[in-house]
Amino acid sequence: MANAKVIQAKQEAVEVVTAKLRESASTVVADYRGLNVSQVTELRKQLREAGVEFQVLKNTLVRRATAEANLTDLDSVLTGPTAIAFSADDAVAPAKILNSFAKKNDALKIKGGVVEGQVVGAEEIKALAELPSREGLLSMLLSVLQAPVRNFALAVKAVAEKQEETA
Repeated sequence: MANAKVIQAKQEAVEVVTAKLRESASTVVADYRGLNVSQVTELRKQLREAGVEFQVLKNTLVRRATAEANLTDLDSVLTGPTAIAFSADDAVAPAKILNSFAKKNDALKIKGGVVEGQVVGAEEIKALAELPSREGLLSMLLSVLQAPVRNFALAVKAVAEKQEETA
């Protein structure tokens, strides 16, 4: 009877992880071996503040979840101690936080992940982390859109000033 309860608990855990894999904007898989308790606590704090869920999960449970979520390409990085960061809203937040933490702490290694339903490697996660924030990208876009209007306004002003001088 106890085995039935254990199996049921594991099946529920697989269902939860499957749902997180499907619903997350991004998921980052990392190897945390070598981090001490205070470092892991600090990392968890940074991730929690950004709305990212960080869990240490058994690879066998995650493999079953990736099979159900049709993300079996992720299985290749599910070796050794594995911690997974799930972000439902911000696709860049877990990559940015884990990448910056890994730069300061050599023990943390990014293995790969899932971004918008696509399995990506560690290099793609690191490239995503180097992108400016959403607000930064929007401000860049706004400045690009404003440039022609600003130039037109300056040209009109110059023409008006020239006409005033001749008049």
